[in-house]
Amino acid sequence: MAYLTDRKRAAGLGSAKDGTEHFWNMTISSYALLVLVPLFIFTFGGILGAPYEKVVAYFARPFPAIVAGLTILVGFMHFNMGVRVLIEDYVGGHARQILIVAMTCVSYAAIATGLYAIVKLAI
Repeated sequence: MAYLTDRKRAAGLGSAKDGTEHFWNMTISSYALLVLVPLFIFTFGGILGAPYEKVVAYFARPFPAIVAGLTILVGFMHFNMGVRVLIEDYVGGHARQILIVAMTCVSYAAIATGLYAIVKLAI
């Protein structure tokens, strides 16, 4: 027979103290993507399928390069936050930490690769 109060049973099982911050970060990045994705489709759609020289000349202009860079940055940061929550909810043990580190590395590698490609085209 356990003589634990409800408070003692719940100790250590409460809030991680960062749920509100995560919620706001996801909400802000969602709204940013709500604006950036249509802008990206609008700016990138006209150049899709064009020859390499025309694409390089197009991305040499600042507006398409900035829109593409921001879309890549915000999109993969949003992906990183979302997949982290998914892993925290459905994976346990040491695999949780390994997957979180792996997906964070994948997200930052994708951001770096995308931004490098945009900069390489723009310069």
